[in-house]
Amino acid sequence: MLTRGEENVEFVIREKLETALNALGELTWAYVVLSKKNMSCIFGVTNYPDEWVTQYREKGLQYTDPVVITALNKLTPFPWDETLLSHTDFNFGKLFNQASQFGLINGYTFPLHDYNNNLVTLSFIVPSVKRAEIMQTLAQHKGDIAILLASVHETYLTLISLSEKNTETTDGMNQFTSRENEILYWTSVGKTYQETGMILGIKVRTVKFHMSNIVKKMGVANARHAVRLGVELQLIKPVE
Repeated sequence: MLTRGEENVEFVIREKLETALNALGELTWAYVVLSKKNMSCIFGVTNYPDEWVTQYREKGLQYTDPVVITALNKLTPFPWDETLLSHTDFNFGKLFNQASQFGLINGYTFPLHDYNNNLVTLSFIVPSVKRAEIMQTLAQHKGDIAILLASVHETYLTLISLSEKNTETTDGMNQFTSRENEILYWTSVGKTYQETGMILGIKVRTVKFHMSNIVKKMGVANARHAVRLGVELQLIKPVE
């Protein structure tokens, strides 16, 4: 079961992916982060069938998933289907038989390897009835999708870092400056930029400047998202 912090991170990542990918058409996709040091540590956001996602997690299928194993040794996007079995030394027939029940045996995956030693993938299902259409879409937007994956994962790393730092009690681990926290706090309780500026004795443009820095630190789209996430992850300290 996800913690509240993980649920909030999942919400932000899902929103970002859906906004970008919905513009490309009706796609079935999965964003997955796996620690190479401990593959039981898995985070995913997807619109795959819920039953398959539950089964995948409960049975720890990432350990035997040929797409994952292939992605571990890839830097560029690659297609996959049942023929992937013939290029390995293991018998993945059972897993593909299970996946075939949900129409998940043909796809295309974008891999990414980050500085935290994670394997990150953004995979798309390519059903045979729409193969030509979907493959054309992926080919035309390959560069955009690769950049999207990097951008989304950068946001994920930022949010996870914020969430982890929030659990530490060391005073030196504050993510925001005292001024940034003040602005986040007053905005979170409903104050406008003008009102916040009056309370703090600073100009509106200074309030906006600090809020812009907050948005960049949190890797979110705008100030509204920054405030909402700050509240949900309990990152904002009350101002006395």
